Amino acid sequence: MSTTRIFALLLFGIMVAALLTNPKKEEFEYAIKEKAKSLLEDQLNYENKDALQLGMTLFGDRIVQEFVQNNVVIENYYLFTVVKIKWQGENTPIGGGAFKKVWLSPEINEKADEIVGILKNL
Repeated sequence: MSTTRIFALLLFGIMVAALLTNPKKEEFEYAIKEKAKSLLEDQLNYENKDALQLGMTLFGDRIVQEFVQNNVVIENYYLFTVVKIKWQGENTPIGGGAFKKVWLSPEINEKADEIVGILKNL
């Protein structure tokens, strides 16, 4: 077999593996919700952790759920997926996924600081 044919078969195998192991939308939403909850807890920075936990139980989950539904865009390209955050008419990539892995970039921390800063000024 020629090297071109071997390379083509290998590339085809990688593409099929990527197609079959692309993470589902629910996996991205779960990862983003967990990251958003941790960022919200960091931004609130309360002394009393019990009060923070009660507040997150009562209000935090709902706020995070609404934010993810309204402002997170998950674009599936079959072989990989790109996650973007939509804020003030601007789409910013914050992560991606392939081969059963979900990656969130450090830019999500910067975007969270910007969003919380804007919300605090309102």
